[in-house]
Amino acid sequence: MNKAAAVVKSAVNQATVYPILFAVSIVHLLNDAMQSAIPALFPVLKDSLSLSYGQIGWITFAMNITASVLQPVVGVYSDIRPRPFILPFGVIFTLLGVVLVAFAPGYIWMLLAVTFIGIGSSVFHPESSRVAYLAAGPRRGLAQSIFQVGGNFGSSLGPLMTALIFVPLGQFSVIWFSIAALIAIGIQYRVAKWYSAQDLQPRKKKTSVEHTGTRRALSKAAVVGAMIILVLLVFSKNVYMVSITNFYSFFLIDSFGISKQTAQWFLFAFLASSAVGTFFGGPLADRYGRRKIIWLSILGAAPFSLLLPYASLFWSGVLVVCAGFVLSSAFSIIVVYAQELLPGKVGLVSGLFFGLAFGLAGIGSAVLGHYADATSIETVMKICAFLPLIGLLTIFLPKDHELA
Repeated sequence: MNKAAAVVKSAVNQATVYPILFAVSIVHLLNDAMQSAIPALFPVLKDSLSLSYGQIGWITFAMNITASVLQPVVGVYSDIRPRPFILPFGVIFTLLGVVLVAFAPGYIWMLLAVTFIGIGSSVFHPESSRVAYLAAGPRRGLAQSIFQVGGNFGSSLGPLMTALIFVPLGQFSVIWFSIAALIAIGIQYRVAKWYSAQDLQPRKKKTSVEHTGTRRALSKAAVVGAMIILVLLVFSKNVYMVSITNFYSFFLIDSFGISKQTAQWFLFAFLASSAVGTFFGGPLADRYGRRKIIWLSILGAAPFSLLLPYASLFWSGVLVVCAGFVLSSAFSIIVVYAQELLPGKVGLVSGLFFGLAFGLAGIGSAVLGHYADATSIETVMKICAFLPLIGLLTIFLPKDHELA
């Protein structure tokens, strides 16, 4: 049995290690809170740095595409040669990015700052997802949900920071997040010690007679087809999420004439509901099946997203909360589903899908920002409302019992 198979067998047989899961979830909260400071600053930076919607989109693109490109590389490398202490090292890049954001005097410096943050995320997400997999025991869906919910709660803090900190105090107030980065480094050091104690060794190259210890029930073509569908589902989920995260507050301001602070409370409601939905998704998938919950999560958001651009201010808030709650549970389940499609390649799958999530969100942000400049924020919201309908493709995914 090769090392990849041993890792899979170990992760299945051991008991769930909740202290480690909660530790990586807390760091995920801190990491994504620091990341969410960037879009949270957009209402402030748009005025102070005279940014266009297109430039706002490119700032998100720079941060996300860096993480998108590097995360699969980190994932593949860690499959071959695990490096536990890369975990705290990655957060150092996030710390450098946060400090630079606080002092950035212009658009180019802001691009450089968010690139550092993107590098930090590219190390954090695939390796911490692997830690969650190793600590999961038999509860993989629950473990990924615990890991993901920290990140979603961290992201939900962005609008609160805008309303309570960034608008009153300005760009320099981001410097306080350096404290969060230092705390995250300390926690990751402790997690890395547990990770290194798992007796992980470099994975040997595969030979034609090596197997992962389980029989693959699907053909190669079926696996490739399923992966393509999962990628499209990630596209629909993340581009819709970024359309709300980056532009929903501007939509509310333009459509209803509310203040920046008030708009941020609506955005916080969306992100907070997304965090809650993430927690429920994994346990439901463990109980009722991954495919069913993926179907419900992506396609189930469509009625809310389609009505949202035409609703009153009150019902807009209700619909965006419902869309966030339903849609958010999908990603952690998609990651687990893909890990079971490709057993023994936990780092590759984690890096690939986290990279796709960041990359697609970044590209979507840049495209949507320029399209908003050319048309209007309202037009962008109406077009993005159709994205959850891509969830119809879930019908073509293999059933859970067919997975390897």
